[in-house]
Order: sequence, then structure tokens, then C-alpha cells
Amino acid sequence: MSDFDQMGIVVDWVDACRKGDLRTLLDLYADDAQVECTCNGAQSYRGRSELEAYWGPRLTAFSSAGFGLEEINPVPNGVDLEYSVAGSLRIHASFRFSAEGKIDRTLCEPARQNAHKGCVC
Repeated sequence: MSDFDQMGIVVDWVDACRKGDLRTLLDLYADDAQVECTCNGAQSYRGRSELEAYWGPRLTAFSSAGFGLEEINPVPNGVDLEYSVAGSLRIHASFRFSAEGKIDRTLCEPARQNAHKGCVC
């Protein structure tokens, strides 16, 4: 069991996304953290500069389109989150953490979309 609040870190991540706060978002990640995204083909980003290049445009889109928290659940070794963009596109993100209480790895992928809205991936 970790001695830091994994759920709290993910809530802070959600808040940074909602506000479009890139600096705060990046500060939640370990220096050598990795983001693996399979939303538009499998891509991997590692380290602060690559994460900044990945998240910068997305945060701009989130803040203008709207970012919603759908589900957040503790899982063995981390936290799973489902969020929506523009009220319809749903994304599943799995977070894993370093011993220092930073996000070490994030895996994001399209979540099951609402049947009446369809998938906008």
C-alpha cells in the first residue's frame, strides 16, 4: 500500500485538465514518465518535453470542448479513470505511480462509447 493518495493525484490531474493548466498537469508526472495512447494509433511519449508536446494541444481542446469526469476507480497498482470530451467522446485512462507519488505511466484508449452517440474516435 502506498503512503500517498493515488485517487487524489488523479483528481488533481482531472482538475488540471479542466482548467487547461499544462504546468500543473506535467508536475503530477515523474520526470521520466510515459504516456501510451492508442486513441489514434499506438503512440508513446516519455519525459517532460514529450509529454508537454502531447498534452499541450489536448488541454486546449479539452478546455474549449468541455472535459467531464465519468468514472474513477482504484485498481490494483493504480487508478482507472474514464472521462469525456465534448460530452460524447469517452476515454479510458489507467494511471500507475512511482514510489515518490508521481504518475509514472498513463495508458489511454477509447472507452466504450454511448450507443446513441456513436464513437467519434
